[in-house]
Amino acid sequence: MYEAMTAALPAQQFADHSLWAIIMGAGWVVKGVMILLLLFSVVCWGIILTKALTLSRAKKDTQLFFDAFRESRKFSLLYSEAKQLTFSPLAQVFKAGYAELVRISKFQTGLQKGPEDAGEPDYERTGMDNITRSLQQAVTAERTRLERGVSFLATTGSSAPFIGLFGTVWGIMESFRQIGVAKSASLAVVAPGIAEALIATAAGLAAAIPAVIFYNYFLSRINTIATEMDNFSSELINIIERIYMNRKQV
Repeated sequence: MYEAMTAALPAQQFADHSLWAIIMGAGWVVKGVMILLLLFSVVCWGIILTKALTLSRAKKDTQLFFDAFRESRKFSLLYSEAKQLTFSPLAQVFKAGYAELVRISKFQTGLQKGPEDAGEPDYERTGMDNITRSLQQAVTAERTRLERGVSFLATTGSSAPFIGLFGTVWGIMESFRQIGVAKSASLAVVAPGIAEALIATAAGLAAAIPAVIFYNYFLSRINTIATEMDNFSSELINIIERIYMNRKQV
């Protein structure tokens, strides 16, 4: 009689009750859920580590750029500094604005004066509009670059618990099926399926919790950087307008 009862029960409950044994003894649906959640978690941690390193470098390079911006008296020298600070979003914004400034300067110089006449180009309001648009586009491009991959964290945070819940529901269904096969509602019959179900839920939460935490953290950092870029763009436009009005050499 004991042999007949043990034959109807899953083998792992008599051999090994470890977490790994329960996972390996799970059904193919629960295993598929676990593999999917593992892939989500690996990708999320890859994004988290990469984004943390990127934002750390951006903060360091931005501070260096701010120092150079406050000390420099010529945009041409600042541009040379900005080219070295590749991780600073503000440096990239400045490079875009300065490139448009140089392009407009060359265009208006050639349009309004002969090649033999060298001097200060005559800037117009349309030139300022172009520079403003260039700065806005640079800000948008840099924010998009910083946000790349962060949306996957939000997707994981919102979907992983439900994927785990699906594995939970399926595990409970398997538990009820075992009850019908064994014709017994004892804990020994139900426990393996319930354990599988709870592991799927735990895996979903393990993938979702770090994703949500770091998504909010990265989003806050990116919003701060975006505000800095907007403020810097406004300050740069004011400086350029003063240069235009006073006809000072850039």
